[in-house]
Amino acid sequence: MFYIFLMLVFLIPVLAGIGTFFQKVFKIPEGGIAMTLISGIFAITTIWTIIAFFLPLNIWVEPITLIGGFITFFYFKCYLSFWTFFKQNGKLFLGISLLTIFFGSFFPFILDHFGYYVPTIKWISEVGLVQGISNLDLLLGQMSFWHIFQAGFSHFTDPFLRTNVLVLVLYLFYIFEKKSWIHLIFVPFLYLFSQSPSPDLPAIVFSLIILNEIFRSNKNSTYLFALSLFIFAIKPTLIWLPLFVFLYSFFILKSNYKIIWGGFFVFLLFSFKNIWTFGFPIFPVQLFDLGFSWKPNVQLLQNSAEVAIQKTYDMQYSIAEINNFSFLEYVSNWLFLPGIKGIIHSFFVLSLTIFFLLATQRKSKLIWFLFSALLVKSIVVLVFSAQYRFFFEVFFVVLFVIFYEVSTKKNTVLVFSFLSLFFLGFLSFPNLIQRVLPSFKLSNFMMGFNKNQFYKPSYFKLEKYQTHEIGNLKFNVVQDYVFSFDTKLPAISPQFIQEDLEAGIFPQQKGKTLKEGFIWRKITEAEKQKLKAIVSDFK
Repeated sequence: MFYIFLMLVFLIPVLAGIGTFFQKVFKIPEGGIAMTLISGIFAITTIWTIIAFFLPLNIWVEPITLIGGFITFFYFKCYLSFWTFFKQNGKLFLGISLLTIFFGSFFPFILDHFGYYVPTIKWISEVGLVQGISNLDLLLGQMSFWHIFQAGFSHFTDPFLRTNVLVLVLYLFYIFEKKSWIHLIFVPFLYLFSQSPSPDLPAIVFSLIILNEIFRSNKNSTYLFALSLFIFAIKPTLIWLPLFVFLYSFFILKSNYKIIWGGFFVFLLFSFKNIWTFGFPIFPVQLFDLGFSWKPNVQLLQNSAEVAIQKTYDMQYSIAEINNFSFLEYVSNWLFLPGIKGIIHSFFVLSLTIFFLLATQRKSKLIWFLFSALLVKSIVVLVFSAQYRFFFEVFFVVLFVIFYEVSTKKNTVLVFSFLSLFFLGFLSFPNLIQRVLPSFKLSNFMMGFNKNQFYKPSYFKLEKYQTHEIGNLKFNVVQDYVFSFDTKLPAISPQFIQEDLEAGIFPQQKGKTLKEGFIWRKITEAEKQKLKAIVSDFK
């Protein structure tokens, strides 16, 4: 907890300073501490994304940013707004913030933490954005904007990758500033994402803040649209947000076409980043094939698409069985999937139905636009991969629309307290969860409470690997585990070696350095045998 507290002490002033500078340069009206912090995150991430094409976000980038942030923090006297805030909200805000820090100190348990989040941050901080990195590990082709932001502060400000705690504290600032208490009920659910650098948490928090701003009639459509595209770049499954902001701006605020330019720049940067790392504009969609030499092998892309469909059904059916489903079976097998995921799917359909009825009853153009945007997002997700984690934020949006006008501080604090206590037990006693809810498989990776959490966040350390060489690529493979979360670069997880072996290909360096990127080539029979020997240890 102490380490996370220090991280907040450093980053909050830095983000406030840079956010204030950004708002003054682009003449963005001040919207409180939380919106200033979001502006700081937006500005830093955008600049760092451009830098990462040329340089790693290494230990030199971090102090320069920190110094610049502190200078602007004191120059613009940002501390005055914090002083005013704490005089009005001190005790309750600080109490909930300490609880938030405590939740963020538990062991990470989301599997993507080990297979995707940490390796991505490691690559960006040590090498930068790498052309064709998806040839080495397809998952790395995503390179979320959030991981670019995390990478820059991962050396000494936030070495345990708990910046998501910062986002939750930012969210608390917003809730207390705007006195929009319904949001407080959402915070305990988000505590489950605070131990990992998951892009889901900032995407959900920022989208709910923008949603609240629109319902409060914020007329700064240019900035809202740019932020919505920034959130889309963090998590593309939130495609509903820029669509909703666009509809709100053009048909309610009657804005002109000029509002799109900031968002258009963000989208271009996002698309170019994807082309650079993946070979296509939007990961993992294989649209707009421009024929780049570093795009992944067709068979690996096909495998990825098939696995995504299988994950829709919790890997309980083969791709051949799914392809033979009738339309009714396709829907019913997803809707009534055994275990907790089937329950979540049913609640998702119920939520959209309730939202439709609500839109019909209220006859509000704004609510109809929001429903339409969510419906488009839902259809896209259902077509590509209808995993519950891809529509998680829909539940929050529906609850917000239903209760945002009637929730009170007293009631929401009571509900928040109850839910926080529930999730505290959830994380502290995983063995109980495994017995009561065996279909929740992530409970098998929870480690419970550790007294060392009061000093520093709980984390895993392995650093066991072996080095191999195929062609001009010398690479490292983790030992005694399946994910290369702290393996020395360049690292390839056993799963992707197996997929390369089955496809008869293997990645190769384009030049003499990792920064020059990767392509793939077909392998010889001798190389196949060598790869078989490597993966045989993980069967």
